[in-house]
Amino acid sequence: MTLTDLFGKDLISSQDWTIEEISATMELARSIKIGRASGHVPELFKNRTMFMLFYNTSTRTRASFEAAATMLGGHAQFIDFATTRGAEGESVKDIAKMYERLGHVLGVRILESAVDYVYGRGNAVVREYAEHAKIPVINMADDMYHPSQAITDLYTLKEKLGRVEKKKYVLMWTYSDKVRSWGSIQDEMLIATRFGMDVVLAYPPGFDIDENLVKLAKKNAEESGGSLTISHSYREALTGADAVFPRSWASHECVMTGMNRFGREREIELHNKYRDWKLTRELTDLMSKHGIVTHVLPVFRGQEADDDVMDGPRSVIYDQAENLLYVRAAILALVAGRI
Repeated sequence: MTLTDLFGKDLISSQDWTIEEISATMELARSIKIGRASGHVPELFKNRTMFMLFYNTSTRTRASFEAAATMLGGHAQFIDFATTRGAEGESVKDIAKMYERLGHVLGVRILESAVDYVYGRGNAVVREYAEHAKIPVINMADDMYHPSQAITDLYTLKEKLGRVEKKKYVLMWTYSDKVRSWGSIQDEMLIATRFGMDVVLAYPPGFDIDENLVKLAKKNAEESGGSLTISHSYREALTGADAVFPRSWASHECVMTGMNRFGREREIELHNKYRDWKLTRELTDLMSKHGIVTHVLPVFRGQEADDDVMDGPRSVIYDQAENLLYVRAAILALVAGRI
């Protein structure tokens, strides 16, 4: 492939892009990172505009896309959906067609409370924007996927571990009193299995994720030489792990029925049964000697993980967050920039 092959292409899940396309994105991100360190970043998004439509709040996604566009000579415009006419009933089609006339990329973030935790609703909205907009649409997180985050996390794993093939990567459910969707975990599972990692999904009973995507991840692993296993013992899962991502996510019943039907109190009660599912320093001692702790943030300290883990020598969370800048810059340059 050539770098121009991605021009105009949507990014709705990491599974949508080929291994070669993802690898090229990470390589460009690496070049941009090196260029920024030396003070020489080419203006690959010069005079370009990204519209970022947020149905949900954000800390890193907004900041990193805005900084990435600026670094490359362009602009990313933040739009709170509640301030648009869409909140009053304007159609997705009309909004998409308007943004396509005014800019070069459209990002959409919609999940959790914005879709009442009903699984698939957020992804359907992102795909509706992509159906109507002629400019590329980037999924900035929905209830099924978070592709630019997944590519960044793979980039970080490669940066810290070197070759990732056959490295043990634990996606560990951890306790929180917050109810979070499956998007980050599922895209993480998909991309890691495509690149040959031995992925372990570790969670208590009742916290299964999308069975169709689990099947797809197992197929990815078969093709890449990696593996995907499910464990209900966090100690067993963490033993010998090269990386762990400790994160809470909503129960299967809650996600498949929606919060209004399942009930927040009932969901929190289920979470509370598994307060011992927390990443502690003692548990990280079970990992491989050079094993790392990752997190997409925000991490709920004292619930998902202890401070001495997230601030400890194994933690790479701030490097990981910084890498969002380079990967998202590469994505903007490739789908709508001046490559």
